[in-house]
Amino acid sequence: MPYVDGFVTPVPTANKQAYVDHATQAADLFRALGATRMVEAWGDDVPDGKLNDLKKAVQAKPDETVLFSWIEYPDAATGKAAGEKMANDPQAAEMMKDMPFDGSRMIYASFDSILEQGGGGNPGYVDGFVVAVPQAKKHAYIAMAQKAAGMFEKHGALRVVETWSADVPEGKVTDYHRATLREEGESVVYSWIEWPDKPTRDTAWEKIMADPDMQPGPDMPFDGKRMMWGGFAPVLDAKLA
Repeated sequence: MPYVDGFVTPVPTANKQAYVDHATQAADLFRALGATRMVEAWGDDVPDGKLNDLKKAVQAKPDETVLFSWIEYPDAATGKAAGEKMANDPQAAEMMKDMPFDGSRMIYASFDSILEQGGGGNPGYVDGFVVAVPQAKKHAYIAMAQKAAGMFEKHGALRVVETWSADVPEGKVTDYHRATLREEGESVVYSWIEWPDKPTRDTAWEKIMADPDMQPGPDMPFDGKRMMWGGFAPVLDAKLA
């Protein structure tokens, strides 16, 4: 299962094409560092939350759109080595000078995969989730995620990935700790569902939410009120290996 760098980024809506161009250029760099895939997904259905949400997570402004993006590596060693090289790479430093978004409000972290289900494909739509989960309930969370993944795949999902935080840096403005309202003894989970298109996703969720077996119960292994999620349309899906 892949090692993942996961990002949530606020981008001025008017800079969409500039962002895609910037990401396309960055893909070549990550390919050289051993990454196997890079996905950039543009916010399409990102709801407001009562406590927190993906827009609040990055202090998104009214004229900005939230992106949910990730980079996959074949293993943790490759991913960690890539991070070290990026910190000392002149090309990376040059690329960071002219970003079409406010990098101080981008949140990012590295994650170990705990579940990967489905053969994948070319997704036309992505559901992205971020939540803080008590470390003591990791196994319970995985069991719940496995059950849910089977249901998603049954209703047309191409791939489901769940990842558990491995390295979550603190940011000057915001970060995953603050975004998830993380409490002591909790880890951050970053996950996504790949769908062939939005209609398939919408139909699937309608059926899943009506299924008695999928209703949240009192034994949920995390605080659902602090889960952040949204629907995203891929604007770049680069297979790098």
